Amino acid sequence: MELYPAIDVQGGRVARSPDRDPVAVAHQYARDGARWIHFVDLDRALGGLGGGRGENRALARRVLAESPIPVQVGGGFTAEPEIAEALTLGARRVIIGSAAAMDGPLVARLIARHGADRLAVGIDARDGRVAPRGSPTVLDVSPLELAKRLLAAGVRTIVFTDAARDGALAGADVAGARAIAALGFDVIVSGGVASLDDLRRAREARLAGAIVGRALHEGRFTLREALACFAG
Repeated sequence: MELYPAIDVQGGRVARSPDRDPVAVAHQYARDGARWIHFVDLDRALGGLGGGRGENRALARRVLAESPIPVQVGGGFTAEPEIAEALTLGARRVIIGSAAAMDGPLVARLIARHGADRLAVGIDARDGRVAPRGSPTVLDVSPLELAKRLLAAGVRTIVFTDAARDGALAGADVAGARAIAALGFDVIVSGGVASLDDLRRAREARLAGAIVGRALHEGRFTLREALACFAG
């Protein structure tokens, strides 16, 4: 199981730690033993890779170019050119947003072009339905129904997020992630991780990984403690 410590940027700064440089954070995570970084531009819904309110494009480029460990990039990617750009800039893996995941032919084209190991699909859920991040719309399809469609497109990795828990420290939806994993996917659970017990539950469910953001920034546990939890 892999741990993905998050670096979220918004308005040209690291969210929740505005005085910290994101590249320095990436280097610190690497020194503490992380093998991946999960990078998200929270403003990207306003357009383009890092095209939001702040200088996020420059931050994204720096993190992708200077991170000493692989970077997984998320944040609502829906178009082929922006996904290709992120991969060209150095992302090891890009997460296709939930809105684009509904377009089966698009996902199949992306997998055929870039390979299943370079892409994941994000399934954001709320109250048992798919709810794309950044959109008020809740789609009339369940996460499991969407996941079954993605099997035919060649997707291997799913990032599953309960939108109601994301950033709320309410505990990750391990049961929902495990149900998707049972279909044959590598599932990374995201949203709501608040304690080492949440990580232990994810490990016991044999998930592929977990993304941790706010809990690390608030010092609820250290990265080294989280990694030790996965190891033990």
